[in-house]
Amino acid sequence: MNNIEKPTADDGSEMGKKVLVVDDNSYNLLLEKDLLEVAGFEVFEAEDAIGGIAIAKREKLDIIIMDVRLPDMRGTEAARILHQNKQTADIPIVFVTAAVTPEGIEETKNITNSGFMGKPINTRTFANEISQFIK
Repeated sequence: MNNIEKPTADDGSEMGKKVLVVDDNSYNLLLEKDLLEVAGFEVFEAEDAIGGIAIAKREKLDIIIMDVRLPDMRGTEAARILHQNKQTADIPIVFVTAAVTPEGIEETKNITNSGFMGKPINTRTFANEISQFIK
């Protein structure tokens, strides 16, 4: 499921790209952060939506990776808040979640400029897959 237009050419350059990972599971947060850092991304992290929204407003991010189930609000609700803010409206959001049920996928479908990846992630291809969502 992907609502983001993928680039037609990938130059493989992730160096310096800023990514925010929002996940309340510390193991998932660390794994995704490590995979992205090894690929050359500058990674910011948050364990809840409110923290993620604050970082997104403060940093000029290239992409946000967000779990759907967060302790303070749904990731889709946080995405709507971000897309209503002029500073953060154009940042693509990839929902990386274990909620791969039809209902979980449907919940993310109406979020503009977003994509969907199911957990567990493929550690060999994760960073490259995320790169494909960056405009």
